[in-house]
Amino acid sequence: MRLVGERDAARQKRRRWRYYAASSAAVTATAVLGSMAVDPVSSWYRALDKPAWQPPPQAFGVVWTPLYVSLAVAGGRALSAAQGEDRAKVAASLGANLTLNAAWTWLFFGCRSPRAGLVGTLLLDFSNAELMHRTWRVDRTAAKTLAPYALWCAFATALNGALAARNR
Repeated sequence: MRLVGERDAARQKRRRWRYYAASSAAVTATAVLGSMAVDPVSSWYRALDKPAWQPPPQAFGVVWTPLYVSLAVAGGRALSAAQGEDRAKVAASLGANLTLNAAWTWLFFGCRSPRAGLVGTLLLDFSNAELMHRTWRVDRTAAKTLAPYALWCAFATALNGALAARNR
């Protein structure tokens, strides 16, 4: 009887790591796809009227790296904790969030439009709230892990709003 229990535990552990791997792969793809549009040294971006409180360009890479790690960990943890339909909903919510995350850079930098970027980041903020709510229902630690990401995105929305207002 003990061997069956040990095998089940080993199987569950392998399954759990698959969720972390899938979440990490999805977050990495998001970071790569999003970064392809970013060009903070372009003449268009340098010409924008920026608020004094905007961080320097190098700060964004320093901030986003741990945020993406926390997002991957929270996603893996929530997916491994959820069961059945809840797991599918968490996966869909995470997928939508990552899509909006990558889309923002294409809306802002790719389209060279602070207004389009603002729409994208507002949608991302709503998605963050939904993802945190859905994650909270299956794993509160995972939901708390998402808080810095959501707060940074809210800051980015304020910054994007200021850029849109200053550069009509």
